[in-house]
Amino acid sequence: MLAKVISGTVLGVDGHLVDVEVDIAMGLPTFTIVGLAEGAVRESKDRVKAAIKNCGYDFPNRRITVNLAPADLKKSGSGFDLPIALGILASAGLINPEILARTCVTGELSLDGSLRPTPGILPIALTARNAGFANYLVPEANGAEGSVVDGINTLSVATLPEAVELLAGTKELSPISICHADLFRQSEAPENDFSEVKGHAHVKRALEVAAAGRHNILLSGPPGSGKTMLARRLPSILPDLSFAEALETTKIYSTMGLIPKEKSLITTRPFRSPHHTISDAGMIGGGQIPRPGEVSLAHNGVLFLDELPEFKRNVLEVLRQPLEDGQVTIARASQSLRFPADFMLVSAMNPCPCSFLGSDKECLCTPPQIQRYRSRLSGPLLDRIDIHLEVPAVKIEELTTTQAGETSAAIKARVSKAHTIQQERFGDKTAIYFNSQMGAKDLKRHCSLDPHGQELLVQATTRLGLSARAYHRILKIARTIADLEASTNIQASHLAEAIQYRRLPNQ
Repeated sequence: MLAKVISGTVLGVDGHLVDVEVDIAMGLPTFTIVGLAEGAVRESKDRVKAAIKNCGYDFPNRRITVNLAPADLKKSGSGFDLPIALGILASAGLINPEILARTCVTGELSLDGSLRPTPGILPIALTARNAGFANYLVPEANGAEGSVVDGINTLSVATLPEAVELLAGTKELSPISICHADLFRQSEAPENDFSEVKGHAHVKRALEVAAAGRHNILLSGPPGSGKTMLARRLPSILPDLSFAEALETTKIYSTMGLIPKEKSLITTRPFRSPHHTISDAGMIGGGQIPRPGEVSLAHNGVLFLDELPEFKRNVLEVLRQPLEDGQVTIARASQSLRFPADFMLVSAMNPCPCSFLGSDKECLCTPPQIQRYRSRLSGPLLDRIDIHLEVPAVKIEELTTTQAGETSAAIKARVSKAHTIQQERFGDKTAIYFNSQMGAKDLKRHCSLDPHGQELLVQATTRLGLSARAYHRILKIARTIADLEASTNIQASHLAEAIQYRRLPNQ
């Protein structure tokens, strides 16, 4: 007998439907899985056989062939256990074929027949919904994650017998429903607050501008000046995620199996801080089965690189494409995958090898040593960083003051207003959420300058030797500063502030 169960797999961060065809025929007892299956999929036959027997069902002592179609699509992961087991039981007549035809199934089986959580539920749910399936059957631990998708009934079961009863029509389950607004209201408040930062008024201002337009920023200063402290408080002033952004971010974390157990949707902007010993594959993504890297896990959030010159040169250079395009392309001989990687880069560095250049302490570095240290950062990479800012050591008078600084909530209120202006400007029909994402046409339309402003920008570009990319990034920063002041046009004062952010300190 032949039975077919619809399941899915994930390539990159996108779900693809897979037909699990199970044929049971007369012949010597064998169990074969074909269809370009990876190791975890091939091993599923042992888990399936044990689970079926331990749940009290008869395992057919015949020739079993499982075909995963389309055959040219790579299948990976353990999510095919449940579809294969249901296909075998459907061939024995234990399942209603009409209910099965309307249901997409994913799940990993334990040897006792219980279901384990499976990564990649959200991308497959979106694909199944778009394909017109009525139901999506998942393990109980993945129920909340699948229910985020509207337009498809997410049904969760804890064991194989429970799934059989559901698909046989002898048991009814109510679809899991979830309120998206409640998910965002349940977001935890940031642990770190800008009110804890003493002094550094100009740095806080620059971070506010960077947060409002999601501009990349480089902080340079001696150790103990507060670079890391400031950077780790940046998420507390970032504008809230929209539902579309949250869905994009959650797809990536679902693919990696990194969604926290108590959450079904990533509702806060990610903050990733990899160590400087990370490899280029860990940063950008890759592997035998390409998986997202840190730049993709920081999508719609912040990628913080502390001690920037200590990262390997090749690791830093692979950041060029995502910083420019907002995505990563991983090419292999058999396939090419794209991962979203539209993030805000926040980096920190010391001004020299001994780290005391420009501070009250004496710098012991020679000019060649300083040059070699700074040359670890290539010109093209620095050109893609919008704001270059010096962070001096905090004066003792500011450090010992008992007066609290401005809170993150107050700064976030201004940032959110500026972000609302940007959303109204670009509308819902574009993929632009921030000023930093503007292209050439958008710059021409929204960043026009008066003659005085144009002359000021030309003079600054000539004197500082800035590139065409830096020219455009100054315009984007000036547009953000104008938005913070609710100004329709870019004034000379906005442009002057933007220009001062484009020069790397001590150079």
